[in-house]
Amino acid sequence: MSLTKEAASHDIALPSGLRMRYYEAGEPGAAPVVLLHGSGPGATGWSNFSGNIGAIAAAGFHVLAPDMPGWGDSDAQATEDMDHDATLVEFLDALGLAKAALVGNSMGGHTAVRFATLHPERITHLVTMGASLGRGPASLLSPGGGPSEGLKVLVKAYKDASPENMRALVEIMTYDNERFATPELTRARSEAALARPDHLENYVEGLAHGAPIPVRVDRDRIPGIRTPTLLIHGKDDRVLHYETSLWLLASIPDSRLVLLNRCGHWAMIEHADEFNRLVVDFLSHN
Repeated sequence: MSLTKEAASHDIALPSGLRMRYYEAGEPGAAPVVLLHGSGPGATGWSNFSGNIGAIAAAGFHVLAPDMPGWGDSDAQATEDMDHDATLVEFLDALGLAKAALVGNSMGGHTAVRFATLHPERITHLVTMGASLGRGPASLLSPGGGPSEGLKVLVKAYKDASPENMRALVEIMTYDNERFATPELTRARSEAALARPDHLENYVEGLAHGAPIPVRVDRDRIPGIRTPTLLIHGKDDRVLHYETSLWLLASIPDSRLVLLNRCGHWAMIEHADEFNRLVVDFLSHN
């Protein structure tokens, strides 16, 4: 029987007072793996990882995919109040997890990298897919210094989460538009985003405060990461160029990179089967 969103859904109250939604599969006593979603409108632990949660759990892992505050069915939070690292610490503590493997896409990849620099004792493995590192070399900026093509489309969709703008978002996030930019998906993403106008408004207002990542990783600490690291990046990523992962590969001693052809920013969605095999093999043998 396939895992359903309803069956996987749980809520948890954090010590900070925030309520978080998360999706869970696998045995609680198994090695924990936390999947961290990206920042797009309508993004959630389920929308980013519905094709991965069950498969990774079936390989013997305890999988958790939270909606970060400000996204999905978790509480709203103003950008200037966000600290994804601190929220993740609270989340692990609330579930009684001393450590976990972190698997993050885009914004979630940034959270995982920063967590590895600040809490090395609490992370067993680091996996990123198109990790955002903010401004500077290997960043969301285009070669000309402005926002990337994909980031412009993402911000436009936050300002107007219509099905038309969501279609443009899905098209910029993926390589195979014919397969993934379907009317059903774009309408569902639009409805999910419009269901939480507080999240949309907070993001737009937070652009002046560094949305979606107001507290950024200290790049000088990245070479000190000793966590086994797997970097996955789409060769056709138009949101964040694969040079970011090349930079991380050169900076993190125990790292390896898989560059996927015919793949955009959503490797875990476009190439779900291969992504699941890569992650399970990496977690099992490192």
